[in-house]
Amino acid sequence: MIVLGALLLHMLIVGTSVIRQFEDRRWDIPAGVYAAPLELYAGVRLDALGLSGTLDQLGFQQADDVTRPGQYSIEPGRVTLWTRAFRFWDRLDPSARYTVHFGDGRLRSLENSDGQRTALLRLEPMRLGSIFATHHEDRLLVEPDAIPPLLVDALKAVEDRKFDRHMGLDFTAILRAAWVNLKSGEIRQGGSTLTQQLVKSYFLDGRRTFRRKYQEAVMAVALELRYSKEELLHAYVNEIYLGQQGARAIHGFGLASEFYFGKYLSQLELHETALLVALVKGPSYYDPRRHPERALERRNLVLGILADLDVADEQAVAEAINRELGVTARSRVGSRYQPAYMDLVRRQLATEYSEESIATIGLRVFTNLDPNVQRLAEEQLVEGLARLQPEGEEAAVLEGAVVVTQPATGAVLAMVGGREVAADGFNRALDAKRPVGSLIKPFVYLTALQSGAYTLASTVEDEPIEVAMENGRTWSPENFDRESHGTVTLLQALADSYNQATVRLGLEIGVEALVETLAAFGIEERPPAYPSLLLGAVDLSPFDVAGLYSTLANDGFRTPLSAVRSVVDTNGQPLTRTALEVDQAADPNAVHQLNRGLVAVMQQGTGRSSRAYLPEDLQVAGKTGTSDEYRDSWFAGFSGDHLAVVWIGRDDNETIGLTGASGALSIWAPMLATMESTSSYEPAYSADLEPVWIDYDTGLKSREGCREAVEILVPEGTRLGRQPGCSSLLDLLKSIGN
Repeated sequence: MIVLGALLLHMLIVGTSVIRQFEDRRWDIPAGVYAAPLELYAGVRLDALGLSGTLDQLGFQQADDVTRPGQYSIEPGRVTLWTRAFRFWDRLDPSARYTVHFGDGRLRSLENSDGQRTALLRLEPMRLGSIFATHHEDRLLVEPDAIPPLLVDALKAVEDRKFDRHMGLDFTAILRAAWVNLKSGEIRQGGSTLTQQLVKSYFLDGRRTFRRKYQEAVMAVALELRYSKEELLHAYVNEIYLGQQGARAIHGFGLASEFYFGKYLSQLELHETALLVALVKGPSYYDPRRHPERALERRNLVLGILADLDVADEQAVAEAINRELGVTARSRVGSRYQPAYMDLVRRQLATEYSEESIATIGLRVFTNLDPNVQRLAEEQLVEGLARLQPEGEEAAVLEGAVVVTQPATGAVLAMVGGREVAADGFNRALDAKRPVGSLIKPFVYLTALQSGAYTLASTVEDEPIEVAMENGRTWSPENFDRESHGTVTLLQALADSYNQATVRLGLEIGVEALVETLAAFGIEERPPAYPSLLLGAVDLSPFDVAGLYSTLANDGFRTPLSAVRSVVDTNGQPLTRTALEVDQAADPNAVHQLNRGLVAVMQQGTGRSSRAYLPEDLQVAGKTGTSDEYRDSWFAGFSGDHLAVVWIGRDDNETIGLTGASGALSIWAPMLATMESTSSYEPAYSADLEPVWIDYDTGLKSREGCREAVEILVPEGTRLGRQPGCSSLLDLLKSIGN
């Protein structure tokens, strides 16, 4: 009696504990992270093939006739699609049918199912992945009404035919398994019900011992007494382990459907549903990508059971048996996991949410990642590094990083942390703090322009200079070409990146003034005001540099760079919406003048090799950077819509033999050239400034069409000497006409 009482007490304690844990936990649902949605509207640069490619990535199925959500058809100049309902950060967009018309590489019009014009259509965003806790469980929650009836019937038929009748245990199956286990002297067969499998997945490890089976049985009965069959089946569908992707554990049929087939669960056909049910018995043993023969045999066994129990008719099963497994090479829905970008998302979320909240409460995080820009950044970095990689087996591997932003909003559109773009590890875009070299020079010239004492037409001496250091030594910077160029304009000194002229100018305005400028632009730690700072003796990451240059591209107004656009809870209620924060970091008039100089960098200066890659009508601004002994190759530049920073170097900090122009620029330029959504940079200016043409070498006033004539901006009323002996092309044509 005492033993029986102790046993009942133990069962009561275990049962109470399991119910409490089950209720508290249900599921640790990691934060789901989404890219920016593709917005369709008249005039956007897009063709039918481009849209169909995006729809393929989103898991849409191409069909001859579009009859249900998740399908599309493509014809010359036209795509018809039926969207799936999706809850964005601001509203629920219902499922609807649209026809999209194209012409001349652009979207011409949108029509709904009634033939009425539609101004804007947002496609559901691509799911980038999840931010999970240390146990790396990932799942997509499937609501009860979204579980396909075929899946429910198949699970019961294959795994637990008495599910609707038992109280957590199937004693017939237990006795059969016990007989097998007794004969063998060890646990070889389980006889577990769906409820027992759920308990095992939730609370227990995989050890096959009699003690664990006892615990499993007690817990299963406790759950059956507390919850309905529908609730338990719902939990099972979302909890059961169905595969592994590296460190990421695939839980639940919702995520498994996307992981194996690139489809939503509701889109699965009979043969696909049967394969997922087959995987319950052993996701690793029957892994369809690693062991397709085993998986096929097991799937067909499941299909046979469904036919025998009339879950599916014999003809449908016969057709399904003849189908291939149909698994994708990798998951398309949920697309590529972007480790560098996800790293930034995690860090920015951590400023407002606890790690537990991020990993367990099912937040939905909408980001600014542009999948097309991200793809271009990855492709160009990988191809560029392969092209620049020194030959020879012992040659150290070149590494790199890319950050792309939208300066007007601060949105981070793409981030690549290394040449292994899909691998977790050291994120060079965020954590590689390297000397920026000549990338610092625009801020020297901006500081001079802000003082009001200089314009780009002002002159400075590019001659040898000796600077006394605090340690008693003398610093004598040299130009890259080892030559001095005499009296040069600020424009030429900036565009051709003259070190001696830059140091002279920097010492005139004061190194402390440069430090103040950098602080205003958001640099986290003020660098020491040493003269070497004038030539880039400060360690910054590509992300840091992107913040500085995005402010230049945004006319001197600083907007913090952000990967996160909005965060909503499981009910779709917004928790966080990134507000547009704008601070004036510099005098816009000075920035406008400087940016005309950065355009000259690309046309006449160190960035002119970019013209071999860029379309003739695409005007850009930017600056090359090379650190001492060619250890780091940098380029930062912007068009009218995008700012991109590229860094190349070695992790061991040894020389790479590349300048900013021969290395990073050769990756940056083709990347910008293939961004169809970008436009030319047109430096703005206020009424306080006026455009003038000057001679590139002397700074004297010139005319459009004259040799070495460059257009700059100067404060209104600035008096400039005139360049003698120059007639413009227009004057020449007039003289011929007379």
